[in-house]
Formats: sequence, structure tokens, C-alpha cells
Amino acid sequence: MRHTRAVTIVVCAVVGLAVGFVLEVALASAGQPVMIPPFTLPITLVAAAAIVIALALPIRRAIRGTARSRIDPFRAMRVVVLAKASGLVGSLIAGFGAGVVAFLLTRPVVADVGSLWPGVAAALSGLVLAAAGLVAERLCTLPPDEPDLEA
Repeated sequence: MRHTRAVTIVVCAVVGLAVGFVLEVALASAGQPVMIPPFTLPITLVAAAAIVIALALPIRRAIRGTARSRIDPFRAMRVVVLAKASGLVGSLIAGFGAGVVAFLLTRPVVADVGSLWPGVAAALSGLVLAAAGLVAERLCTLPPDEPDLEA
């Protein structure tokens, strides 16, 4: 499995930004209240980031040879897939939060500060989740094979 490329993360963030902005424009033009991310979203995303890192650390110890027990390869693969998904979802949510903030800041009437902070917090916590996913993905990477010295 290859590492998540930076281009993929940036594309996900741009897609999230576009979806967030267009969704807010559509809601406002339909006369509906705009969507403000709930205050529990940043807490959940940061907790998920901590869990992803916590799951990757035992695998890193097993790779380095400092762990006492062997790690199941299926468990390691699940953690890598979780880390990859966390990186992508984190960048999508970061972009979405940035799209919400961009919409609120580009209106003729400036939005209340209480409406801006949840979007900023969602964007920042999305970045935290994306970074944790990328770090966990790197923690689960096997070292390169060493060539045989006896050949």
C-alpha cells in the first residue's frame, strides 16, 4: 500500500471547501438557515485523532522490535486503512469548515462571531485529524528490505 499523496489531501480539502461553500449558498438562497457545524464536531475529531495515533503506536513498536508481543498483520492492515481514511476525511472536513467560514466572511453583512468560531474549529480539528492520519500511516510503515550481504 502506498502512502497518501499530498495531492490527494489537497484535492479532498478543495472538494470539501467547494461543497461547504456551495451548500451554504444553496441554503441561503432557498431562505433556509445556514449550516453551522456543531460544537461537538471538533471534540469528536480530536478524540478520533488521538485514537488513531494510539492504535498506530503498538504497531510501530512491533516494527522497531521493542514490543514484547507479535502484532496480528490483519490488525496492522486495519490500522493503516483507518489512518489513511482519517487523513482523507480530516482534509474533507477541514475544507468544509473553511468553506463555511469563507461563505460567512463573504456576505455583505458580516456574520456574528458566534457563527464563525464553529467553522474555524471544524477546519482546525479536521486538520488535526488529517495530520494524525498521515502520521499514523507513517508509523505503520515497514522499513525497506535490506539486501543480502552474503550474496
